[in-house]
Amino acid sequence: MKLLFVFTLMLFTCEEAKQKLSNFQSSNELYHYHGRSVVLENEAVALIGSAASVEFNVKGDAVNLYLQTESLNRNYYVISVNDKYKKRYKIEGDSIQKIALKLPNSQQNKIGIYKATEAYNDRLVFYGVDAEALLPMEPKPLEIEFIGDSITCGALSDNSDLPCNEGDYQDQHNAYLAYGPQLANRLQADFVVSAVSGIGMYRNWNTENENDATMPEVYDRLYLSADNSTPFQSTSKPDIVSVCLGTNDLSDGDGVKERLPFSKEKFTTNYIQFVQGIYKRYPETKIVLLNSPMLSGEKQYTLVSCLKQVQEYFKTEQNKDIALFEFKNKYLSGCNSHPSTEDHNTIVTVLEPYFKTLLNIEK
Repeated sequence: MKLLFVFTLMLFTCEEAKQKLSNFQSSNELYHYHGRSVVLENEAVALIGSAASVEFNVKGDAVNLYLQTESLNRNYYVISVNDKYKKRYKIEGDSIQKIALKLPNSQQNKIGIYKATEAYNDRLVFYGVDAEALLPMEPKPLEIEFIGDSITCGALSDNSDLPCNEGDYQDQHNAYLAYGPQLANRLQADFVVSAVSGIGMYRNWNTENENDATMPEVYDRLYLSADNSTPFQSTSKPDIVSVCLGTNDLSDGDGVKERLPFSKEKFTTNYIQFVQGIYKRYPETKIVLLNSPMLSGEKQYTLVSCLKQVQEYFKTEQNKDIALFEFKNKYLSGCNSHPSTEDHNTIVTVLEPYFKTLLNIEK
């Protein structure tokens, strides 16, 4: 692998590893990729969606990672070591970067690299690692897909680098610490996050769907974008698909653009068609619908009544049992009244017993 422009970022201070490190390119079969990603012409792997990841085991107490962002602005990624969150890191520039890690164990360490931002923030490209050896990793027994909006993206949740309302939108993203990936980790499950900030089921945060595509229109596209026709050809077979949408359909927008009254009929019709598409993609999956952790009062009541109509349709027309989870509290401690990383952790604690029941896991 040729690296024409290489910068070294030391994430941990350490003495130079004594053992000889070999290069293992991103095409090696011992890497485990999850989430929305694509193999590039040079065989590097581009992580696209929120919390899209590569995980692997290495031998030795040191490893070099090779990453690049395709964003014209800064991007962010998360590293975990032995399933423990290290932190969110910033990556800038158009060059491949060499990231040196000192590891706690000499025999085996599990490394995870996760895209902290969502699909529209451009791709994070993984080229491979230098390590003493790559080691096999046991696959996890379960998989969950989380579909949603900015809540599910982990947007506006992490102001550890820049305060709220400073910098750019991605500066407070942390998809890895959002409720989906953290819930999956607790359940020892792999995960896919298919989420777009501001998106809805029949209209988005500040549009009536004249200009912006909704989730039913972008879900089957790899980049979750109306501007890209590459299909989402997932080989996953999730045990559960969790859908958390409706917050934006029920929003008041920015107060400047005209906002029509919420249409229960449009919302429910689109939701039913969307769920039918999920069943077509994953015939054996269980589906759980979540109401909004950001709404309350009449809006929350309206959303839940629509979700119950979706439930009733599939029970009556297709004899399929769809689960419905209702948040009882609002989680608004993050930027712009979104859930903070601490709120996401609380949401996980609330959801965990329910998902264990759905998966027949002993509590």
